[in-house]
Amino acid sequence: MASPGSQKAEPGRPAQRSDARTNRARIIAAARASFADRGIDVPLSAIARRAGVGPATLYRHFATRDALLTEVFAGQLAACDALLDEALQDPDPWRGFCVLLHSVAMLQVEERAFTDALLTRLAGTEGHERLLGAAEEKLRRLVVKTQRAGQLRRDFDPGDVTALIAANGGLVHTLGDEAPAAIRRQLAYLLQAFRADSPGADAAGPLPPVPQIGLGHLHRCR
Repeated sequence: MASPGSQKAEPGRPAQRSDARTNRARIIAAARASFADRGIDVPLSAIARRAGVGPATLYRHFATRDALLTEVFAGQLAACDALLDEALQDPDPWRGFCVLLHSVAMLQVEERAFTDALLTRLAGTEGHERLLGAAEEKLRRLVVKTQRAGQLRRDFDPGDVTALIAANGGLVHTLGDEAPAAIRRQLAYLLQAFRADSPGADAAGPLPPVPQIGLGHLHRCR
């Protein structure tokens, strides 16, 4: 027969697990808000205060800043991968290409720290290089598919998408609330230039050489 003490301990266990889940959710929510407000280098102690927990509680759930960043932006990473898959599956390659660029740009706007987290702080963490490698291969396949359909200019390179992501990140950081409108307009201009049937595609002569950059290159330049 169980002792009175053990009977009291059992009901407490689910409550402790519930408290841990609640604290974890509060930390993630506070981190997401803090990263958006102050960038990804905001002190972890500030995140703990915002979540209403002690630093020790935060570190029990997330031993390092990179572990917290990975958790906070896991949904966005999965969304990027899903966007690439959807673009590849679209029967109209140009439409898939355009939707991909628009969607990634708006994801950068919605999560202002996402570009820095993806391209800077998460680089070298477990699974990150594999993720970037898979994304670059899917992007390459999409570019080739759209070019073979005669919709994307032949001299377009996947590195041009990397440069576009970097440019979007700069607009987000410098223009704040005006960034979405600026990004949409800039992207509209660029998509016109990217088309194979663009009136100026050949008139202006060949483009400068392709920069040797990929999605994994940007963090090395920060």
